[in-house]
Amino acid sequence: MAVTSGTAALHTALLAAGIGPGQEVIVPSMTFCATVQAVLAVGATPRFADIDPATLCVTDRLVMDSLTDKTAPVMPVLFGGRAVNLNPIRKELADRDIAIVEDAAHAFGSRNGTRRVGATGDLTCFSFGPIKNLTCGQGGIIVPRTRTEADTIRRIQMLGVVQSQAERGQTTSYQVDSFGLRYQMSGINAAIGLAQLDHFEKTETTRRALWRAYRRALVSLDDVRLVDVDVDRTVPHLCQVLIPNRDEVHARLRARGIGVGVHYPPNHLQPAFAQWRRNLPATEQAGHEVLTLPFHQHLTEADIDQVVTAFGQALTEARTTPHDGQPQR
Repeated sequence: MAVTSGTAALHTALLAAGIGPGQEVIVPSMTFCATVQAVLAVGATPRFADIDPATLCVTDRLVMDSLTDKTAPVMPVLFGGRAVNLNPIRKELADRDIAIVEDAAHAFGSRNGTRRVGATGDLTCFSFGPIKNLTCGQGGIIVPRTRTEADTIRRIQMLGVVQSQAERGQTTSYQVDSFGLRYQMSGINAAIGLAQLDHFEKTETTRRALWRAYRRALVSLDDVRLVDVDVDRTVPHLCQVLIPNRDEVHARLRARGIGVGVHYPPNHLQPAFAQWRRNLPATEQAGHEVLTLPFHQHLTEADIDQVVTAFGQALTEARTTPHDGQPQR
């Protein structure tokens, strides 16, 4: 079911799953704030979960550690494109009537085992924004679990109107039978996405090759830990490292014209979500150390060599420059 954005997909999926006030949604703090805002939009509350520091993703154990009597769905974030394997706890979650609503905004094309993300039986949400693996310019998609969910999503995305646009054109009236929003994807955005889809196999191959090129180039740098994306099964969306002196290295690289970023400041430390703050040591450590390197399918290996050379210089300068800005002697 195509919608206007990944955020709209998450919001609509939670509505279709019947999530609302008085319920908790387990969600990692290490995600874009849109994931949390979608939880608040349905009146539920986030229960933040910690992450595996090697992958920046939740694990089945961390999910189980976060469950409460109020848990309704679990919302794993497929960070950087890496699938989150909750197979060991699926039966227990199902026995407790806990749905899995996947935030797969980064993970179009990735695999969970041998199956593509979105084909695993979960309520899955993709984002097709400007920088995603597949872009529609702006947009998202929800993969429902049942025909009932599909019908609910269809009504919500078109303001609660029952009839399709084609059906409305054949009559003098239409019926609105539920709450809804204007969340349907535009024809223009859909056309952009379909054109991109025709070339996605090349995109998939290129992203994997570029991520591996980064992995080879970064081996020579000390104090750099590459965040593992399981590249053989993942279509990488990000290339991230964990480093000391992250803020200083970030500033030095930006000054050199290298477009590094940070994905993401932990949400449980944000003012808007402070009332749900928990002790999440791995997330907080990663929040101080994570740096996202330039990554998209139009890079070349020469570009990567240039980035890594500048990165190595910035790391060295950050090590040898104390906080007062004077070189160490």
